[in-house]
Amino acid sequence: MSVDPRTLGWLARALTHEMSAVQQYLAQSVLARLWGDEKLAVELRHEAIEELGHAERLMESLIKLGVAPSAGNLPPSRLGRTAEALLAADHQLESDAVRLYRQALAHAERMRDSEATQLFADILREEMEHVAALDHMGAGELNA
Repeated sequence: MSVDPRTLGWLARALTHEMSAVQQYLAQSVLARLWGDEKLAVELRHEAIEELGHAERLMESLIKLGVAPSAGNLPPSRLGRTAEALLAADHQLESDAVRLYRQALAHAERMRDSEATQLFADILREEMEHVAALDHMGAGELNA
C-alpha cells in the first residue's frame, strides 16, 4: 500500500506529541499525589490513559501502513509548583495538539486519505474536549 510520506510524517509527529502528553500527565499525577492532592492525581492519571489511547490508535495506523512506530525525542514534562501551574502547562499541551491535528487533518483531506482523515478528525475532537475540560477544571472544578 502506498501512502504519502507527508502523511507518515504527520502520524509520526502526532505519535511523538501523544507520548509526550502521556509522560507529562503521568509525571504531574505523581507530583500531585506527592502533594497529597489525590483528586488532582487521579484526574491527571486519567488524562495520561486517554493520551495513551491516542498513541495506540496512531501506532495501529502506522503498523497497518507497514511502518514501525517510533516517537521522536520527547521534551521534558512541564511541571509546576501549584495545581494551577500544572493546568496551565496542560492547557498549552492540549492547545498544541489541537493545532497539530488541525494541520494533519487538512493535509489528509488534501490527499483524500479517508483513513487518516477519520483518525485525525476523531483525535482532534477529543483534544478539543480536553481543552474544554481543562478550561472547566481551571475554573475551580478540581479545587471544589
